[in-house]
Amino acid sequence: MRISSRVSLALSAAALALTIGAAQAQEKIRIGTEGAYPPFNNLTADGQLEGFDIDIANALCEEMQVECEFVTQDWDGIIPALQANRFDAIIASMSITDERMKQVDFTNKYYNTPPAIVALKDTDIAGVTAEDLAGKSIGVQGSTTHANYSEATYTDSDVRLYPTADEYKLDLINGRIDAANDDITVLEEWLATDEGACCKIVGTITPVDEIHGLGAGIAIRKGEDELREKFNAAIDAIRANGKYKEINDKYFSFDAYGG
Repeated sequence: MRISSRVSLALSAAALALTIGAAQAQEKIRIGTEGAYPPFNNLTADGQLEGFDIDIANALCEEMQVECEFVTQDWDGIIPALQANRFDAIIASMSITDERMKQVDFTNKYYNTPPAIVALKDTDIAGVTAEDLAGKSIGVQGSTTHANYSEATYTDSDVRLYPTADEYKLDLINGRIDAANDDITVLEEWLATDEGACCKIVGTITPVDEIHGLGAGIAIRKGEDELREKFNAAIDAIRANGKYKEINDKYFSFDAYGG
């Protein structure tokens, strides 16, 4: 049976539309992030995501010519949510550690900043060693490299784990803990606010690779090598074309990429 040219064209157009639709459906990457870790990722009062992680994610998606779709997820459940296919990648300041690499794969790092200890301005804490903090209570967000370091190092201190950074900050302000441990850029961002005027950084911690990892990377499900390499190529590209520096300088006065 012969098909008229008009019908043939119509069928071709329909097939093309289906093909384009399928391609467009694939041209979206769902990004999981916490939304509670400024200046890296945070939800504004009107529910919009902002921060260094968010801008980097958007720049990477633009470089890969895909659309970013963000999904907020509590930190404690973020790896299980990735494994359950709630999103395709985690861009949430997640440190690349051996323990996490048992559960997920990582891209190369996209930044690497050191941890620090913060305390009230009138503190008698003079440093960040185990001896400096012996007998003190230290707040830290749970399920983080900072928590792992604190529990391993400050064995003569009362290390208290919190679901979010906001909660240890509140207890520090109100004198319920003596100090806190977190990324230096997170602490500096907070100290610059009216709320953070209570406190000061008493020192930085030299990162321990076995605990703190090799910088923050993008986590993806095990075996998704093609997606990982696309992200790696995009990270290299925005480092080379100046986009990374543009985003970096929006948030920091130093190179967050680190050594």
